[in-house]
Amino acid sequence: MVWGETAGQGPWRWLAKTGQWWARAFRYAGPERLAVLVVVKSALAATLAWVVSSYGLHAQAPAFAPFSAVLIMYVTVYQSLVQSLRYVAAVALGVAIQAGFALIAGPDLLTFTAVAVITLSIGRSRLLGVQGPQVATAAFFAFSTYSSATSTSAGIRHLGQIVLLVLVGCAIGTAVNVTIAPPIRYRRGEYSIRALAHTLYTLTSDMHPALREGTLEAGTTTRWRERAAQASTLIAQARAELDTARENVHYDPRRLLQRNRRHFGFPTYEAALEALGRTLYQMGSMTRSLDQWREAESDYRYQDFLERYAAFLKAISDVAFTLSVLDEATLPQEAARLDALVAVAQEQRRKVAEEADSQRLPLADPTRPYGVLVIEATRLMEEVEYTKDTLHSEVQT
Repeated sequence: MVWGETAGQGPWRWLAKTGQWWARAFRYAGPERLAVLVVVKSALAATLAWVVSSYGLHAQAPAFAPFSAVLIMYVTVYQSLVQSLRYVAAVALGVAIQAGFALIAGPDLLTFTAVAVITLSIGRSRLLGVQGPQVATAAFFAFSTYSSATSTSAGIRHLGQIVLLVLVGCAIGTAVNVTIAPPIRYRRGEYSIRALAHTLYTLTSDMHPALREGTLEAGTTTRWRERAAQASTLIAQARAELDTARENVHYDPRRLLQRNRRHFGFPTYEAALEALGRTLYQMGSMTRSLDQWREAESDYRYQDFLERYAAFLKAISDVAFTLSVLDEATLPQEAARLDALVAVAQEQRRKVAEEADSQRLPLADPTRPYGVLVIEATRLMEEVEYTKDTLHSEVQT
């Protein structure tokens, strides 16, 4: 019976997750929206390349152009430019090797074997990076095209057309990638900070009401712990986005617009990102302590302590929300608000420590969570202070 209910819920669960995925794609500039943009732009580039190669050039193998356009549709404009150049070089080299052997020895089995050995060796040499294997691929297609030609001159012409189609596809793919919703903009560094801050906000917003009410159920604390355990993956993704933003900035045409001329430096983003990452790690330790707090406490009055801690997490949640909607254009005006929110959080942290002292809670007892919670509150506050100071110092420069 249990198995049947689980199986029956499978399709509905899948539909719910799919709906949530599309909702995130429309509402938030995250990986879901990026995936949609890449698919749409790749389809557009492939269609344009097919139109040019098939209807404009009347090529015998027009698929080379759309294939090339999609192949170089990388996440960053920089990678699109670099990889398109390497791809063109790989194809040209493979076609040239095939043409040379075909003219000397003819398109027979021995020629194919020799070409395969040479081009595969070049591909493994890492001379052209990830595009190295395309040398052999291009040579194999060139061999097929040359062998089907009715004459030597026709074969050479067909080989030249392959290179031309690859150039057309790469040019169209790069143009689409650069001009239409350029990927991973400079302000992606801003978005990476938003993503971590939003995670901190949702977690603390879920925790502080339960702590205030004293409802630390096993399922609730386990859910907190699982969400906090995902921090390492989220932090790695945010760092990757920041790296691609740094790589992409020099090739983003929108950086030339007046409104995008002045940006925070990447060291500022990196410092703030690392501080938020450490904050999420502190939350992981905090949720583990709460999740392991299973036994009923009868020796100490801890409800007042939990209420103080809830007030502290509420203050942290307010700071996290402000960071989750971070915008460089308005941050100078928001700096004073951020200072005030951090000051409130610091005051709430002080009250947590005072409450622990007044109740004489066993902070040194490893079997109880009080000591860990007080320590994590202090560490959490230090990272929030550092994040605020990092962004505030940039505003003042």
